[in-house]
Amino acid sequence: MNLETTYLGLVLPSPLVASAGPLTRHVTGIRRLAAAGVGAVVLPSLFEEQIRREAERDAALAEAGSESFGEALSYLPAVIGDGEPRQYLSLIERASAAVKIPVIASLNGATTGGWTAYASAMQSAGAAALELNIYYLHGDPLTPARDVEERYIEILSAVRAAVTIPIAVKLAPYLSSMGEMATRLHGAGADGLVLFNRFMQSDIDPDTLTVTAGLTLSNPAEGVLPRSWIARLRGTVPLSLAASTGVESAHDVAAYLLAGADVVMSTSSLLRHGPEHAAALLDGLQAWMARKGFVSLDQVRGRLSPGSGDASAYGRSSYLTTIDVATHTYGPG
Repeated sequence: MNLETTYLGLVLPSPLVASAGPLTRHVTGIRRLAAAGVGAVVLPSLFEEQIRREAERDAALAEAGSESFGEALSYLPAVIGDGEPRQYLSLIERASAAVKIPVIASLNGATTGGWTAYASAMQSAGAAALELNIYYLHGDPLTPARDVEERYIEILSAVRAAVTIPIAVKLAPYLSSMGEMATRLHGAGADGLVLFNRFMQSDIDPDTLTVTAGLTLSNPAEGVLPRSWIARLRGTVPLSLAASTGVESAHDVAAYLLAGADVVMSTSSLLRHGPEHAAALLDGLQAWMARKGFVSLDQVRGRLSPGSGDASAYGRSSYLTTIDVATHTYGPG
């Protein structure tokens, strides 16, 4: 059965991609993921703050000398992702040499500035593509929506000017007009979208009266929102579409493909069950395809998407159907 697919113009042996996480932080994990059948790996993000910190450190060392530079120029946790920029480039080089599947670098930032030029170093190190993760939640209630959107375009434009490899933009689901934004991102040089970035923020604990922070792995229920948008965007924008969040079983992978995803990314399920779970997901996908009489992904992808039809009507119809089902199920008998 043919599971080959194309993502960002890259030919992948399977539609399952190991997204950024602890398993892609080191070559050993990347090798295990490749052996289990993933079509590509996305490295943990290199953060804007890390690049700025290294630039500040280098400037201070050059000015004062290393012996007099005793205080760390840091305003965030010491380690995010896989360490400092030079180590990150080494990881790209070693991972690219270790596996035959594409190694996708990830660059994470929220402001415009010179840090975006670091994308060029990632390309030179051997990255097959770049995932641009713009995690930006504005806090000023008077900030116009267009200003927020413009920041995405400006950051992407700067990165696009620095590299020739494909770029996928990882978005949060909090933009007012996702379709128009997808079109604008394509015009600014994006080759694909990753839908969506998870909302990872502090929370409030009423028992301890404290603000808490922590990581919760995703669950299948979280896949509904990205699937809805992938189904609406499929066939309407000339971009590769990557699904992210809520992948636990082959059932979730199949659902994303039916919606129109070119690839399906997973981190949480691979952390829960280990890198070899990728093989179980792909075996399950092939078994499902065989039961349904599909012999290639082309027969599956976007089969349940409205395509170029009226996506607004599609969404409204789904909403009304859900309300009707809830009324009959939980309403007075």
